[in-house]
Amino acid sequence: MKNPQCDERRSPLLLEKEPRNAFLSVAQGEILMDLKTTLQNDMKSAMKSQEPTKVGCLRMLIAEIKKREIDKRSPLDNAEIQKVIATLIKQRGESVTAFEKGGRADLADKEKAEIDVLKVYLPQQLSQAEVEALVVAAINDSGATGPNDIGKVMKAALAKADGRADGKLVNEIARAKLTPSA
Repeated sequence: MKNPQCDERRSPLLLEKEPRNAFLSVAQGEILMDLKTTLQNDMKSAMKSQEPTKVGCLRMLIAEIKKREIDKRSPLDNAEIQKVIATLIKQRGESVTAFEKGGRADLADKEKAEIDVLKVYLPQQLSQAEVEALVVAAINDSGATGPNDIGKVMKAALAKADGRADGKLVNEIARAKLTPSA
């Protein structure tokens, strides 16, 4: 006899084929987890090993992810979570600069430690030579001829970089390549 409170038609969670935040795929014998699940598991392990900087940083990151999910009204995918992480790293970098100008080395060191914690969750960044090659390819593809075409080059290069290159570096290289030398 079926329990009427556990009717499959009433519970969408029972109809899901895979549980949320579960293992997403298997690649070469290695199990890859959802980035959000990885963050939560790392926060738990940091709590157990009593690492206050890492715990605080991961709590802040998970809270920001939840805030963005509420704003979006749907769960974030890994690419969107990586954009959140990149944004937080950029904010921390600006804070480091401000704290160093203000003579607050202690706060600057704290922000640098948080940057180190956050960088672990981003994909490996491209080297300057690789970014330069992307920019040159983007210039050739877009047919850019001068500094007025930097927007086209930036759009193409950042799309190819797929979050693995800093926009500021791409801009600097594109500007240097497109500006005629005197």
